[in-house]
This record gives sequence, C-alpha cells and structure tokens, in this order.
Amino acid sequence: MTESKQEAKPLTGWRVLVPRGGPWGDGVAASLRAQGAVPVVAPLINFAPTTDQASLDDALAQLAAGAYDWLTITSATTVDVLFAHRAVIPPSTKIAAVGETTSAALAAVGYHVDLVPEDDNSAEGMARQIIGLEPAPKRILTLRSEIAKPVLTKSLIKAGHDVSSVVAYRTVGVPVTDRIMRDVQNGRINAILVTSGSVAEQVREQFPDIPDTTLLAAIGPRTAKDAKRAGLPITVVADKQTVDALIDAVSHFTLPHAADEFAP
Repeated sequence: MTESKQEAKPLTGWRVLVPRGGPWGDGVAASLRAQGAVPVVAPLINFAPTTDQASLDDALAQLAAGAYDWLTITSATTVDVLFAHRAVIPPSTKIAAVGETTSAALAAVGYHVDLVPEDDNSAEGMARQIIGLEPAPKRILTLRSEIAKPVLTKSLIKAGHDVSSVVAYRTVGVPVTDRIMRDVQNGRINAILVTSGSVAEQVREQFPDIPDTTLLAAIGPRTAKDAKRAGLPITVVADKQTVDALIDAVSHFTLPHAADEFAP
C-alpha cells in the first residue's frame, strides 16, 4: 500500500538540485518532497556586502522610519539582504516583488507583498504597473544588485517619482562540495533547477560535464534566455515564473534511471 502511494507521486525517485539555500531553498525542498523527490540543497550563489554599506544602512534606516511609499524588490537575493539586516518595513510602505519567486521569498521571512506584476515579471513590467497605480509622485526605494541595470529606476524617475536607487549586494558564486560535484557528474542528480541568470552561470562554470540525462529546468522564459546566453542547454522552461510551475514542468518527464543511493 505504501509503495503504491509513493508511485502515485510524480517525482518519486528523483534527486533534484536546489541552487539556493535559506528560507526560500527550504520551501522549495519541502515542495519537492511533497511530490516524492529527494531535494539536494546546494547553494550556488550568495550575496556579498555592497561596497557602499553606508548608503544601504541609511536607506534601511529611512525605510524603517516610513520615509518611502514603495519598496521594489527584483530578486530573492535582495530578500536575503533584508533578512540579514533585520530590516523593518512599516505597513505604510508598499512592497512590489518582481515575480512569484521573489514574492515567496518575502513571505517566507515575514514581509508583506502588495504587488506582483500580472503579466510581465520583469523590471519593466513592475515599473509599468506602479506607474499605472500611482499617477502622483511617490517616494520609492529600489534595492538592486551591483550588476543590475537601472531600468526600473530610470522608468520611475521618467514618470515623475522620487526614487532612491541603492546597491544592496554583490552576487558571488559559492563552490559546491566534492560530493555534489561527483553526484552531478555521475548522473546521480537527475535534475537541476535554474532559478536565475546568476545561477545559470554558476551551473555552467561549476559543472562543466553534465550528463545528457540530467534535466535542466529554467524558472520561466526570461531565466531560460539568460541561461542560453551563459551557454547552458536548458531542457524545459516553466510557463510561469513560480516554483510550483517549475516543479510541475519537471514532473512531466520520466526518470531516466532509478536514483542509486549507493553510488560512489
């Protein structure tokens, strides 16, 4: 009876690499377990402190004091930074998350989310929606990575808003353990979740010899495009930028071979 229940789960026998840790990674791991998979949490990227910590500290202090009408978050890594700084976001400040992944990361650490772009999960889509909602000038804090293009900031300023654009972090790669490296190379990892362009770059760099049987799943068309630019051959693209859609996309495939728990 137990065996039939396991067989009813679409990802029974799969070992899936989750490329981010923290609360978000824990949530993805739980979702994978619910589908029968064995999650392997192996953070490939992390954030390093901004080179202008004073500006970030000042922005977060103003944020806590209620100086901003809106806070825009364009990546789950920015959420990690907020959490690490124990940032206080008052109820009077509305939070816009670029997509469901970022929204889920905010919710996982206890922050409220007021806006997720309905159709276009991008900086441009977020800017259009905020501009449509706010005809009068508002004070907006945009937190971004060091390498992010200031598309959102420029669009909001052009629309007449008072925008503070602050670098929250630098993205750095995190080397995986030798065990994870071996498990990927010998095909013991059946699927790798690719959740951002930065993750795609690390997958390409850290795993130069990925077996053809390993499924590479991208969390939406934008990430798939970034992965292709990084030279990563994506197997399947989730139709929405959500974890549920990503896991669902993987579940439509048949496991190439049973996971070998005793692989060397």
